[in-house]
Amino acid sequence: MHFLDQAKIYLKSGGGGPGAVSFRREKYIEYGGPDGGNGGKGGDIVFRAVQGLNTLIDFRYSQHFKAQRGKHGMGRDRTGAGAPDLVIDVPVGTQVLSEDKEEILADFTEVGQEMVFLEGGMGGRGNASYKSSTNRAPRQHQPGVPGEEMWVWLRLKLLADVGLLGLPNAGKSTFINQVTNTKAKVGDYAFTTLVPKLGVVRHKGREFVLADIPGLIEGAAEGAGIGDRFLGHIERCRVLIHLIDIAGDDPADAYRTVNSELEAYGAGLLDKPQLVALNKLDLADEELGKAFADELLEAGAEKVFSISGATGSGIEELLDSILSYLPDRTSTETHAEEVEDEDEAPDWSPI
Repeated sequence: MHFLDQAKIYLKSGGGGPGAVSFRREKYIEYGGPDGGNGGKGGDIVFRAVQGLNTLIDFRYSQHFKAQRGKHGMGRDRTGAGAPDLVIDVPVGTQVLSEDKEEILADFTEVGQEMVFLEGGMGGRGNASYKSSTNRAPRQHQPGVPGEEMWVWLRLKLLADVGLLGLPNAGKSTFINQVTNTKAKVGDYAFTTLVPKLGVVRHKGREFVLADIPGLIEGAAEGAGIGDRFLGHIERCRVLIHLIDIAGDDPADAYRTVNSELEAYGAGLLDKPQLVALNKLDLADEELGKAFADELLEAGAEKVFSISGATGSGIEELLDSILSYLPDRTSTETHAEEVEDEDEAPDWSPI
């Protein structure tokens, strides 16, 4: 499945059905009078957040969504049928933005969350509704209220507890493969990861979702490399893991480069708790690792972990530290609190 986190779509709710102009024509009934019914209501455009989706790829092939129009009224005071709502399923974490991307119109953060985004038009009045003591045979009617229409952007922000970031080739893919069942691509070149990856970490009876995003380089905020477009996927993380290659040219400079891009991006990313991990410990001796850790502490890191994503060394301590930032509940306890009826329990999904 291809990953897509932005899509532009066109929405149009259904127009109301027109009212009818009709008069009773029945044998032995004198002065039958008007009996034209009202038109039916047009269909609404409804967004619904569902589990099991983590991409907007479906909207690459379907960009136009139009709800049906309400049925027209008929004689014998028959009201036209209302049109069904058009329900659009989106992944949890999807935001609906205005066409200029300046305003957030909706934000779906929970499974099952629904929102009537565009209301269908009301049906028009039939001539029976115009009857009065002074207007015994009205012939006017209403055509029905047109539906609403607009272009919007969908933007997906994956929901994860922990975000993984760093420069390209810092070992992020190797790390997520080590702690989860994710099969992320690993290669000895920059930008091996081109799209965000999600994995579930199970540690000491606890579970949390880890998100890996493509590497950042200097100038990412201005579009260098892959840019900073994927940083939105870690905006809602509770804590960030900053991986730094111990075999790189200058780990302290790498630390400052990534944090400069976080500051340029904004959205509170620089204020989130950040665990700094010197990765690839198996490629350096302990003395060098200690020297680099001291440099990172001087550069602003609160605590530095020395790990090896390839061998798993030091990862246990890092995962222990992550648990302190997460809610103190096991997955079983959380499940029992949120799902009272076992038969109503939904299939688990990382988003």
